[in-house]
Amino acid sequence: MTEPVRIVVADDQTAVREGLATMLDLLPDVTVVATAAGGAEAVAAVAAHAPDVVLMDLHMPGMDGVTATRQIAADHPDTRVVVLTTFADDQSILAGLRAGAIGYLTKEAGRDEIARAVHAAAAGQGVLDADVQRRLVAATTAAKPPVPAGPALPDGLTPREGEVLALIAAGLTNREIAAELYVSEATVKTHINNLFTKARLRDRAQAVRYAYQHAVVLPDR
Repeated sequence: MTEPVRIVVADDQTAVREGLATMLDLLPDVTVVATAAGGAEAVAAVAAHAPDVVLMDLHMPGMDGVTATRQIAADHPDTRVVVLTTFADDQSILAGLRAGAIGYLTKEAGRDEIARAVHAAAAGQGVLDADVQRRLVAATTAAKPPVPAGPALPDGLTPREGEVLALIAAGLTNREIAAELYVSEATVKTHINNLFTKARLRDRAQAVRYAYQHAVVLPDR
């Protein structure tokens, strides 16, 4: 049998924290190994238990969830952080993703959605709440900072791969990217495969987070 996903739940609200832990423990393939009432406790719990996933609230007293996520990502890269918070504003979303969270859900998410996100994160796959994805696309369209060129692109991405990544972050499909760049869909798929390999990405949700972390987004057109 597959080993259960080991989870730490971090939330400063006792009812939320205990409710999440109870709900997750009822799942047959999930085990809650610890809970934490703040960021510092979450970091300590990760060090003590080496969980697969942390469900992390962002706004907590003392060390907040963003700082805790950044520290966990730096010190315990095998533990994935999924933000689970009330806040879905642009600043909170970007802060969480840039700190290293692999997923971002709001507390409107149901048990099944949380369970899917936990298992995806344990497998190294990013998950974004649908509303979060829409806000990221809207923020990209509104801001449109320039795409870095040449050596400024991360992980050895070529300028064309940077363009494709920016268009993925803007929410375009492969067909739409092909039309935008006047190339075939097969060419787009090749660029996507190459940039996913270079940046060690598994899916488009991870690509969106990566694009925002590295400011690889659409230029003004």
